[in-house]
Amino acid sequence: MAKEQRTRRSWSAEFKVEAVRRLEERRATGVSVAQVARELGLRADVLASWAKQAKARAGAVPLDVFPGQGRLPSEQEELRQLRRQVARLQQENDFLKKAAAYFAKESR
Repeated sequence: MAKEQRTRRSWSAEFKVEAVRRLEERRATGVSVAQVARELGLRADVLASWAKQAKARAGAVPLDVFPGQGRLPSEQEELRQLRRQVARLQQENDFLKKAAAYFAKESR
């Protein structure tokens, strides 16, 4: 018997942001997470997870809350790039120090 292959669904960051916004609006009127999830065609735990993620990154650019598929939020991406740049500059600085010491020793 062959197993049925299930494809993993994915949603855009815009959809997630809108779903969380809708959840917050509907919760204010007393509607449950499960009901909002059913209306959107989602599982309640997925919607609750998105809401938790959005709350943890409150104040971020809305689309940075859900960067998706291996991408980092813009602040984290910038931090990663700056750390790489610092490491490269430190290597260059170390090389230049060694070169200066070498030429100083040679000129004596």
